[in-house]
Amino acid sequence: MKILAICGSGLGSSFVLELKIKEVLKELGVTEEVEVEHSDLTSATRGMADVYFATRDIADAAMSLGNVISLTSILNKEEIKGHLRALFPSTRL
Repeated sequence: MKILAICGSGLGSSFVLELKIKEVLKELGVTEEVEVEHSDLTSATRGMADVYFATRDIADAAMSLGNVISLTSILNKEEIKGHLRALFPSTRL
């Protein structure tokens, strides 16, 4: 599975979100192949990932990409964890 963290400019916010997603995946013990990257909204294209994570301020603009998960905060690990648990239901936590 490929996950793409997106933000308006593709710099700080999406990179921080990428790191949080990787951190949570590790905590959850996700062992299957998962690739996590980050990008800006205008460079992201449909098919670039299986799942896109974005903050609510740009999530509506990203909906044309496919499966977009809208977050209230890129720093809220529990929110990210909840979404990742739904994507990987066989996790240990």
